[in-house]
Amino acid sequence: MIRTVRSNELTESELHAIRRLLLECYDDDFADEDWEHVLGGWHVLRYERGIPVSHASVVPRVLRTGGRKLRTGYVEAMATHPEHRRRGFAGNVLVEVNKHIRREYELGALSDGTEIDGFYQRHGWQVWFGESSVDTPSGRVATPEEDGAILVLTTPASANLDLTAPITCDWRRGDVW
Repeated sequence: MIRTVRSNELTESELHAIRRLLLECYDDDFADEDWEHVLGGWHVLRYERGIPVSHASVVPRVLRTGGRKLRTGYVEAMATHPEHRRRGFAGNVLVEVNKHIRREYELGALSDGTEIDGFYQRHGWQVWFGESSVDTPSGRVATPEEDGAILVLTTPASANLDLTAPITCDWRRGDVW
């Protein structure tokens, strides 16, 4: 079963189950700031026997490129429990994520930390080739470590973006992209 739900509609036990899933998937390398980034938007969950085994969240952010501010659905914490991988669950979740982004936002974006070559691209995501940066409280700061790892999902509102132009994200604690 796949379920799409707002963060504020999840019970404490559901939030606990999601965080436990993410800790298992990220080998306990999932900081408090990472958890904060997951909340405040929508979650797409794949369940097996009532337990979440695959997850992604879409949170609102603002990205800037080509003189435009784009309302962006930013994908966080895409993960599938190791015992449930290679069964299409992540792909099923991503299909729902894409539908949500295309319905609610001008652009989808994420920082690809997976080592699954082409996974997002098979679902319509494209590599952003331009230089990246973040608008910090003290000014714009380059994020060259993210260059080539940022992927976008265009919508009709963003179909003509120049994927080689510089792109800037809004500030947040922890990983900015």
